[in-house]
Amino acid sequence: MKTLYTTQATVTGGRTGSAKLNDSDLTINMVAPGSGKDGNNPEQLFAMGYGACFDGALGVVKQMQDIKFDSTIEVDVSLLQGEGHDYNIGVKIHVIASNTDLSAEDVQKAVEKAHEVCPYSKATRGNIEVEVSSEVK
Repeated sequence: MKTLYTTQATVTGGRTGSAKLNDSDLTINMVAPGSGKDGNNPEQLFAMGYGACFDGALGVVKQMQDIKFDSTIEVDVSLLQGEGHDYNIGVKIHVIASNTDLSAEDVQKAVEKAHEVCPYSKATRGNIEVEVSSEVK
């Protein structure tokens, strides 16, 4: 595969430090989930990144299948804890389709195809549970 883009982030202090992109002026104050402090946590950033990537993959699927609809992506990312320090992530992706004559079934098929081709979905496949759903408004 050829590399289309590479970025680098530098993180200091983990969940209570800071994260900076080396190719941008973006710096984020990292805070633990539920701390009430001003900043963001890795789960929030993962949800945003996954949502953007998934919608991009859905755009490719729509183009390949010559179908049209506007899409809004809602991503829930849950931090899960099993026994002791056994942590994992759970993801739910919900696509809201609008401005289309497609049936709910056809939209869901496109969403499932996007889940097959999305780079984030590929990276997490077999590692975390990801649910995909959709609706037509």
